Amino acid sequence: MEPKPVYSQETNLVQLGVGLDERTGAISVPIHLSATYRHPGVGESTGYDYTRSGNPTRQVLEEGLAKLEGGNRALAFSSGMAALTTFFLHFSQGDHLVVSEDLYGGTYRVLDQIFANFGLSVTYVDTTDTVAVAKAITDQTKALLVETPGNPLLGIADLAALGQLCRKRNLIFAVDNTFLSPILQRPFDFGADVVIYSATKYLGGHNDLCAGILVAREVDLGERLYFLQNSTGAILPPLDCWLLLRSLKTLTLRIERHGKNAMLVARWLEQHPKVTDIYYPGLEKHPGHELSCRQASGFGGMLSFRVKSDEVARTVLKRLRLISFAESLGGVESLMTLPAVQTHGDIPEAERKRLGICESLLRLSVGTESVEDIIADLEQALE
Repeated sequence: MEPKPVYSQETNLVQLGVGLDERTGAISVPIHLSATYRHPGVGESTGYDYTRSGNPTRQVLEEGLAKLEGGNRALAFSSGMAALTTFFLHFSQGDHLVVSEDLYGGTYRVLDQIFANFGLSVTYVDTTDTVAVAKAITDQTKALLVETPGNPLLGIADLAALGQLCRKRNLIFAVDNTFLSPILQRPFDFGADVVIYSATKYLGGHNDLCAGILVAREVDLGERLYFLQNSTGAILPPLDCWLLLRSLKTLTLRIERHGKNAMLVARWLEQHPKVTDIYYPGLEKHPGHELSCRQASGFGGMLSFRVKSDEVARTVLKRLRLISFAESLGGVESLMTLPAVQTHGDIPEAERKRLGICESLLRLSVGTESVEDIIADLEQALE
C-alpha cells in the first residue's frame, strides 16, 4: 500500500470530511442528527452510544481540529465560555491561576463571580512582561492562561519565554488563540499544553454560530478534559459542528483578507486627527511588533483605537453605516464595539481605568468587505 501523501495545512482544511462517507461518496460530511445509537449486542458498540459522549459529525470536526493544531485531542463545545469553563473545572479548591489582565471580560466574570466561590484563586498579570508573570507564581499555582494578542489592547506575550517558564515551574500552559487562529499562530510550537478558541469568531467566521474549542497537546490531559466535557455536557450539536466544518474550509482565505484589510485600516487610522492611539501589532510602532513577527505569521484582523473623547466614540458608533455596532468579532462582516460598556463591562471600573479600557476606546473587527468601503465608513463616522 502506498503511503498517504502529506498535504499542507490549507489543503487539509479544504478537504475536511471529504471521502469519509464511503457508502454514498458525499463530498460534504453528513450531519448525524441522532441522539442515540443501536448496539449490535450486549457489550458491543458501533463506537457511538449517546451523542453527548460522541457523535460522528462532531468526531470529524474534532479530529480535523486536532490535526490542524498539531495536538492530540480536540473537543468542540457549545461556546467559547463553555470550553473555558470546562478547562477551569480541571482545577481544585485552593489552586491558583495566573491569567492575562488584557483578556475578554467574560473570562474575568466566570473566574471572579463563579470559580472564586469554589476556592479557585486568580492573579491577573501583564503577560507581555515575563518577569511579572514569574513573580506572580506561587506554590499553589497550577496554570498560566494567556490571551495573545490581548483583548482589547492587543498586547503581545512572549510565548516561547512563557512556555519555558511553565515547564520549569511545572505549570499547565494554556493559550487563548482566538484572535489569530491556527493559520497565523501555533501555540504548541512554543510549549503550550492547551489551546483555546471561541470558534464563534474566526474559525466560524460568519457570525452565524456559537462554538468553543479546546485542543490538548498530550493524551492524558486530553482524556481528562473529555471526561469533564462528557460529565457536564457542554457539547456542540451536530448541525453546528457541520456549520463549523464548512466554515473551516475557507479559513485560510478569510484570514488572509482580514489581515490585509486590517493593516490598511490601521495605517489610515494612524493618520487621522481624531484618533489619539492605535493598537495593532502590524504597525512598526506597536511595542509587540517585532515579537509578533517572530512568533506569528501575520497580525490578524483585530485592532483597537482611542478617540479624543467619550462623546466622539459614541458619535462614531451612532454614525456607522457599513460597519455594525455589535459585539463579537472575526466574522466576514466588520463589527465595532465599545469594550468598556460591552465586552469588558463586568470588569470593575477601577480595573478598567487602570488598564486603559475607557469609553473613548473602540475595538474594530475588520471584515472582508472592500477595504475602500470600510475606510469610507470610518471617515464619514469620524467627521
